[in-house]
Amino acid sequence: MKKQVILAIGITMIMVAFTAQAQAPLDGYVIARSECPAYHSIKKRTNPGKVMTKENYAYPVLAKNSPESTHYMITMDAEPRPRWVTVTDGEHVIPTGSNAVRNLEKSDEYILAINWQPGFCETKPDKPECQSQTEGRFDAAHFTLHGLWPQPRGNSYCNVSPEEIDKDQKSRWSDLQAITLDPATREELNKVMPGTQSFLHRHEWIKHGTCYNGKTPQAYFYDSLAMMARLNDENSAIRELFAKNIGKKITSDQIVSAFDQTFGTGAGDKITITCKQDGNRILITEITIGLQGDLAGIPLGKAIMNARKVREIGCTAGIVDPVGLQ
Repeated sequence: MKKQVILAIGITMIMVAFTAQAQAPLDGYVIARSECPAYHSIKKRTNPGKVMTKENYAYPVLAKNSPESTHYMITMDAEPRPRWVTVTDGEHVIPTGSNAVRNLEKSDEYILAINWQPGFCETKPDKPECQSQTEGRFDAAHFTLHGLWPQPRGNSYCNVSPEEIDKDQKSRWSDLQAITLDPATREELNKVMPGTQSFLHRHEWIKHGTCYNGKTPQAYFYDSLAMMARLNDENSAIRELFAKNIGKKITSDQIVSAFDQTFGTGAGDKITITCKQDGNRILITEITIGLQGDLAGIPLGKAIMNARKVREIGCTAGIVDPVGLQ
C-alpha cells in the first residue's frame, strides 16, 4: 500500500510539472501522422527510452504548450508517460462519440499543402495513384494538390455528422458522401490531385472544405486549383526549380529563393518543407504555404504576402525524386 501511494504521488508530481508548462488544456486525442520523437522536455529535447510515436496511432492529449502551440502533450505507454510531440507531426481530434456537430468558424487564414508526388509515392507505393503513376503523367513533373486547410489548426469538420467524421478518421474515404463538381473542375482535379483515386478529395472536403467559410465543394476545389495553376505555370520559378533538378538534391534556401522570385521578397518566409527518409535518401514530399485573405478575390502572391511568417522552415535539403521506386 505504501509503495502504491508513493507511486501515485510520483505520477501526480510529474503530471503537475508537465501541466505547469502547458498553458492550454485540451480534450480528445492526437493522431500521429508520422513517426516522431516523444520528448520529456521541450527545451532540453530529452527523450528517455528514445520513444517514438506510431504513425496513425491515436494518443490521449492533455494540453498544448501555448495558445499558438508548437507542441502537444500526450500520454504514452512509456516512462514518464506525459510526452511532448510537435504539432506538425500530430493532428488534434475530438472524440466522435458525442452527438455534437462543430459549427463553422469564419477564417481568412489558410494553409495550402502541395506535394511532390514521386517523393510521396516513394513512401506510399501501394496507393492506387502511385501504382498508376508514369513518367509522362502531369504529376511526374508538377506539384500536386494535397489540400487547402482553413486555420487555426483544428478548424475542421464544420457541420459534419459524427457518423461521417468516424468514417473519415478510420480512413473509410470511399464511404464518404460523393462530391458534385462541374465536369471541367472534376477533370482538372483528377489531374492535379491524383489522390482522387484514393478518394482523397472526399477526405479533404469533409475535414477541411466544410470549414471554407460556408462555400460549396465546387468553390473550394475551384479556388484550390486556381492556386495550383499559378504554382505550376511557366512563370513559376518554384516549379522550374523542381522540374530541372529531378533526381538531384536541392536546399531550402533554393526553394525560399524561388518563392521570393515568383511572388516577391518575403514569400519564402511563409513556407514549411517536409521531407521523408527513404533508406539512405531524404526526399522532399510536401510544402505547406501560409495564406491570408479572400482567396477567390486576390492573387495567390498577395495571399502569401499577407500571411504570417512561419517559425521554422522544416527540412533544409532533400532530393527531388523521379517517378518509380528507387
